[in-house]
Amino acid sequence: MSSLSVLPLAGTDLSTERLVLRDWTADEITAVVRDERLVHWAADFPADGDRVIAGFVAEQAGPSGVPGAYGHRLIIERAGGAVVGSISLLWPPSEGAVEIGYGVVPSRRGRGYAPEAVRALVAAALALPEVTKVHADVDLTNPASVRVLEKAGLHRLGDDETVARFGAIDPTRR
Repeated sequence: MSSLSVLPLAGTDLSTERLVLRDWTADEITAVVRDERLVHWAADFPADGDRVIAGFVAEQAGPSGVPGAYGHRLIIERAGGAVVGSISLLWPPSEGAVEIGYGVVPSRRGRGYAPEAVRALVAAALALPEVTKVHADVDLTNPASVRVLEKAGLHRLGDDETVARFGAIDPTRR
């Protein structure tokens, strides 16, 4: 997929008070795809969504060999270094907008990790010249995910009967 542009943040860790968001390594992608375990993972990592993302990242990395080139990152606890989920920007932007997706394993939910990770990646994305808007679509049958986006500071932009769209816009570049 050499036609995709590379995320300018590739290779850059994002740190929050309790988390580090970093690119997947080739070894981590391979382990997930092969259903193997690595010692620095939470006991319930990877979740189903992480397996889907790992497969997608493996396809994207292809010949480039750069797993993080397109915006997919692991969510890692700073205390102890356990991988507890993943978060992604769906790169490249379309008319200045990128979509964000995330997941935290069940054993680490309820700790505020997802909103903390979302806030960090949204802020980093909006600091890029190519990005003016970050959005996420969430199934309305998943109120916990709706709450994550609200806690992360995204605004509800609209919804239909099944999905709500949340977003953050750089006010200086509308």
